[in-house]
Amino acid sequence: MADLHGFDANTVDPSTPLDPVPSGKYTAAIVASAMKPTKDKSGSFLELTFQILDGEYRNRKLWTRLNLDNANATAVQIARGQLSAICRAVGVTTPKDSTELHDLPLEITVKLKPRKDTGDLSNEIAGFAKKGAAAAPARTAGDTPPWARK
Repeated sequence: MADLHGFDANTVDPSTPLDPVPSGKYTAAIVASAMKPTKDKSGSFLELTFQILDGEYRNRKLWTRLNLDNANATAVQIARGQLSAICRAVGVTTPKDSTELHDLPLEITVKLKPRKDTGDLSNEIAGFAKKGAAAAPARTAGDTPPWARK
């Protein structure tokens, strides 16, 4: 039992469910991080909380989990690659603690994907880059790389 003495729902606006943010690129920062055990307790993951810093979705939070300690070597390799991308994006390439990555702006790429349990759309952070990083220039016919020339 929990004591709710003093709470009056008439004085508080009810919360409303939040729809996922649309797919796209957003300026964000990591605002929290924690190592947590996997469901089966055989490993652990780094959970990162990102907060969007500007625009229509300012202050919205998104999460990602990096399987840094896992029996699945591929999962660990993917997680280490994502952590490398995050570190490079915020300019901290040799962090000793995840808190060193907090409050530093970077660009995240967000995608929509259906949840496995309900089919409802949810957000997934699919990429990390330096804030304002330009995309690689498109190749033109005259830009054939040396190894492809005859």
